[in-house]
Amino acid sequence: MTDEASRIGVLGVLGAGRLGSVLARLAADSGLRVLVAGSGDPALIARPMAAIGAHATTLDEIVAEADAVVLALPLGRVATLPADALAGMLVIDATNYWWAADGIRPDLDDPRGSTSELVQAHLVGARVVKGLGHMGYQDLEDEARPSGAAERKAIAIAGDDAHDVATVAALVDRLGFDPVVAGPLAAGIMLEPGAEAFGADVDAAELRAMLDRFPSSQRGIVVARARGGRLFDAPG
Repeated sequence: MTDEASRIGVLGVLGAGRLGSVLARLAADSGLRVLVAGSGDPALIARPMAAIGAHATTLDEIVAEADAVVLALPLGRVATLPADALAGMLVIDATNYWWAADGIRPDLDDPRGSTSELVQAHLVGARVVKGLGHMGYQDLEDEARPSGAAERKAIAIAGDDAHDVATVAALVDRLGFDPVVAGPLAAGIMLEPGAEAFGADVDAAELRAMLDRFPSSQRGIVVARARGGRLFDAPG
């Protein structure tokens, strides 16, 4: 196990829906202690969480005990999370703007910025890395493979801090996928709905090719125009 992987011994998951449950099971299967908080009383999800090796709990317990937190809830609900409580924590943003869940929200669909940047703007003090949200939950459940296995699929991540990106990359590997670094947090827009990589169930080489094609794609051109001709710059 790499040093980065060993830094996450307890993983918190905010959201007990399909994505949150799949990620919780993968993490528990990998040997992590997994804490899951839904939107209501933990007792309501205690049995299904126990069945996949996770523990149903509260946000407060996750903040107190987890080494990293995955956001697996509707993007529109991120604004209800207590920023002070999550300050200083490594937060893995698996959210996406989805009109069926979030409603019609032009503020969440602005090509001038990625949705993970909006998450970071709300969670001031947290260390946000985009990841685990561009592959469908069913593919996540079906495609996990040991490191080095043939036909292993890839998951892209984006973040501004190299150490945090390395930590999340090690977690992705531990969950059963090859990590591909997309770039800074602003590059997370390449993993959102409308981009080729969103919904991709491909290996690392093809995922990298998708990211490389983004600037010339229809979505990439829209983003570049909205950003004054530039896609994104390295942090700092």
